Amino acid sequence: MPQNHSPSPCCAAARPPSAAPATRTRPAATSNPSAESANGMALLPGGNFLMGTNDDDGFPADGEGPVRPVRVNPFYIDACAVTNTQFDRFARDAGYKTDAERFGWSFVFHMFVRAKARATAKQAAADAPWWWVVNGAYWRRPEGAGSNLKQRWDHPVTHVSWNDAAAYCDWAGKRLPTEAEWEFAARGGLSQKRYPWGDDLTPGGKHQCNIWQGAFPDTNTGDDGHKGTAPVTAYRPNGYGIYNIVGNVWEWTHDWFSPTFHISAPRDNPQGPPSGNSKTIRGGSYLCHDSYCNRYRVAARTSNTPDSSTGNLGFRCARDA
Repeated sequence: MPQNHSPSPCCAAARPPSAAPATRTRPAATSNPSAESANGMALLPGGNFLMGTNDDDGFPADGEGPVRPVRVNPFYIDACAVTNTQFDRFARDAGYKTDAERFGWSFVFHMFVRAKARATAKQAAADAPWWWVVNGAYWRRPEGAGSNLKQRWDHPVTHVSWNDAAAYCDWAGKRLPTEAEWEFAARGGLSQKRYPWGDDLTPGGKHQCNIWQGAFPDTNTGDDGHKGTAPVTAYRPNGYGIYNIVGNVWEWTHDWFSPTFHISAPRDNPQGPPSGNSKTIRGGSYLCHDSYCNRYRVAARTSNTPDSSTGNLGFRCARDA
């Protein structure tokens, strides 16, 4: 496997540090969140596990290692990423506007930019020309004006920032998983395996997740059945009953990102650094490919700023048991 991978702009482009929309208050929780908050969630036993990896085929600068023993308490986590249907209910009930709506634009992968949008769209950055800034792109209009969610209501919601994900969790009486909880869930009870199902990416020649096939960033054969997002239950769940926790969309976690904090941090229910500039995201997405970004491995990690949104970035919720 290649060892000279590129940095993270392929994963999730970040908004520039410019003036942001005004700070807002979080929406109120549902009237009876406790009655609904465990629906669709898996109860995980918690306990001790080995977090991280010492493999040399990943991204050491991301702080994937060292392997260290970590303990987490029992917790609930969504079996699936939050869908467009679920986010629609929240947005309507809370009258919520996402960061992408408030900024007026979001990042769209170049192959999905519609012809009408190209007149006003622009490439995001020289080191990631596949990301385009598209006016009017947000979760209901994933490719900008003229796009919709037809036949995608059971796909993961995208174009949601960390702020948006946290607001949804508040409304639902839940929270974002810590990075340690996320990895515990993703491993599905297996120890130090590369993927949630084992070490072979395609056991028996069968695709287990939604990632890129072909030559990134211009040719995606879609051999796994999907060129963009897939339904949240598109592939078999792992040993804990968790679906699509790698591939499909990146998932926000609670933790601020640091490549080194965890080396000497507490290992009993770790919460990440007390502050930072970006939040940790996990799991990779439909854009990940071994030739460029193999961050669909369980131990892989990267980050993005809390107000950033892209067409491959979503989330799932957790709650205390």
